Parts: sequence; C-alpha cells; structure tokens
Amino acid sequence: MNKFDINTIALALTLMFSTGAMAEGMTKEEFKSSKEKISEQYKASKATCKSLSGNAGDVCEVEAKGKEHIAIAELDANYKPSLKARHEVQVVKAEANYALAKERCDDRAGNIKDVCVKEAKAIEVAAKADAKAQMKSSEANMTANEKSTDARKDAKADKSDAQYAVAKEKCDSYSGNAKDRCIDQAKVNFNK
Repeated sequence: MNKFDINTIALALTLMFSTGAMAEGMTKEEFKSSKEKISEQYKASKATCKSLSGNAGDVCEVEAKGKEHIAIAELDANYKPSLKARHEVQVVKAEANYALAKERCDDRAGNIKDVCVKEAKAIEVAAKADAKAQMKSSEANMTANEKSTDARKDAKADKSDAQYAVAKEKCDSYSGNAKDRCIDQAKVNFNK
C-alpha cells in the first residue's frame, strides 16, 4: 500500500468517526479542527502527487482536490444539516467526479477524447439532475406530511365539535341542575 492509499483510508476513518460525533452536535471548534484535518490531508495527498509525472500527476491532483471538496461539503452538511446541504454534497460529488473523469480523458486524443469528455459531462449532468430531483422530492414529502398532519388535526377538531353538539342536544332533555351537570360533563368530555 502506498502512502496515498494509507492517507485516504485515514481520512475516510476520521470522517466516519467524526460524523457520529457531529450528529450529536458539533461545536465550532470541532468543525474548525475537522476542516483543518481535511486541509492537511489534501496537502499530503497533493505532495504525493508530485512524485507522479505527466497526466498521472494531473489526475492525482484533481482526485485529491475532489476529495477535499467532497469532505468539506460533507463536513458542512453535518455541521449545519439541511436538505440544501445534502443536495450540495451530491452536486460537489458530481462535479468532482466530472473533473476527474475529464482529466483522465486527457490521455486520449481526437474523437476518442471528445467522446470521453462528453460521456463524463453526461454523467455529471445526470448526477446533478438526480440530486435536484431527490431534493425536490424530499421537500414535497415534507410539505405533504405537514399538510396531512394539519388535515388530521382539522378532522379531529370537526369530529369533536360534532360530538359535542350531539352531547349538548342530549342534555336538552333534562332540566335544572341535571341539565347543568350534563352540559358540564359534555364540556369536560370534549375539552370545551
């Protein structure tokens, strides 16, 4: 295993364990510390790339930069979770994968290279479209759940009002104290 693979594994393990801590609530200091670790990992990966020549070195650097961008996006999403943040992680992954695939296409020439670049772009566009669809779907589900909850509350209130009206009407068959007790009991039963 070369140094680059070990560093990549170390970063993955760090992010994996820090994600659990982030879910419990990440302090600003922990966020900054994690961001610094990501930056250090990027610098180490980039230094490893210097030993490679030609397009292999370029591919290595683009891959390192992509991993840094993804790690930062995931860190941001864990620090301040939201649908938009999760969407941004997917977009950053699509862009990083595109940049890497495009750089790998540089080893080719002519029409083969053009096809390679177009395929990479098509994959990026598809990934971004899927991310957007997933975000819109999640937003729609949240809105639908809220509306459904509101509708159930309204239905429950309407049923309670109708049952209270029936109980009050039944109390009309009584008179005096019996009627008053009946109405008081109906109010208690239906929270009126």
